[in-house]
Amino acid sequence: MGIYLSAPKTDKVSEDGENERVRFGASSMQGWRSTMEDAHAAFPDLDNSTSFFGVYDGHGGKAVANFCAKYLHLQVLNQEAYLAGDLGTSLQKAFLRMDEMMRGQRGWRELAVLGDKIDKVSGLIEGFIFSPKSVEAKRSAFNDQIDQWSSEEGPHSDFDGPNSGSTACVAIIRNNQLVVANAGDSRCVISRKGQAYPLSKDHKPDIENEKDRILKAGGFIQVGRVNGSLNLARAIGDVEFKQNKQLPVEKQIVTANPDVTSVEICDDDEFLVIACDGIWDCMSNQQLVDYVGEQLKHERKLSVVCERVFERCLAPSTGGEGCDNMTMILVQFKKPIISTASTGNKPLSSNPSLEKDKSSGKAT
Repeated sequence: MGIYLSAPKTDKVSEDGENERVRFGASSMQGWRSTMEDAHAAFPDLDNSTSFFGVYDGHGGKAVANFCAKYLHLQVLNQEAYLAGDLGTSLQKAFLRMDEMMRGQRGWRELAVLGDKIDKVSGLIEGFIFSPKSVEAKRSAFNDQIDQWSSEEGPHSDFDGPNSGSTACVAIIRNNQLVVANAGDSRCVISRKGQAYPLSKDHKPDIENEKDRILKAGGFIQVGRVNGSLNLARAIGDVEFKQNKQLPVEKQIVTANPDVTSVEICDDDEFLVIACDGIWDCMSNQQLVDYVGEQLKHERKLSVVCERVFERCLAPSTGGEGCDNMTMILVQFKKPIISTASTGNKPLSSNPSLEKDKSSGKAT
């Protein structure tokens, strides 16, 4: 079987939910690809005051994306920084912890279950949305075992980690604080008064700071790909690009270390979108914000809006854009936004990386 099907698989895996702070819709579609390698996680109530949403776009297989969807949010909860209120640091440490957890016998075994054997072992379907009913119950059981994760002995105990990998783009909302962490080319964009503001940047090998790190770590870039292979400069997994024992994790050829952006939500903010590059290859930031905004005038069910985006992006045949897996989470803010009286609202444009998307064509 090649990388494409003879006809696209257009069945969608979708869900909707809400609480007093947000409404969300999430969906995924395999499309023309021969396999589904995306996963996503949606927790409007990660705890009593916090919402968590993440999109994970796998490459070389689905195991790492599914691993992140199952465990990354739990690692956020497990960080001391999270308990201290430092969401950005807890996200960064959780991203890096994914690589650590996938080593050794236990990591190897879990990846096997979440990879090709997932349907047989757990009954889950490709492109699954990981959103269990009780996060706290999962967290309690998880914490009972987490300290032993990397210490099991036995076959494959020397497993360094998977050669497959995944992007990760995660948004955490707490009161009026929005924190986004990203590694790879999945993307988060917020709509403020109908204008698109990117809250993440794509990590491609030809970006100057990424290229500099790749070359200093002993890698090279060929035809826009790391070592002629990977078209991403940051990702979870991909252990073959993380073998320099003289360098810290954030300076490896490919790193899971995310960029973290924090902004304050104000009353002008309408919704945010987190999506894999299967969407952004077809629509610019502003085009997607415009399309979603128009759909929301007539459609209340947010997962339906996601599904319509897929249908708009899906290519009529293989050979160009619109042939990738597609995954999207749409989060709508409920009014009024809780403001912090002592600080006020911080404008998105105060951060030079958060400039309004002015392009009408493909996003950069």
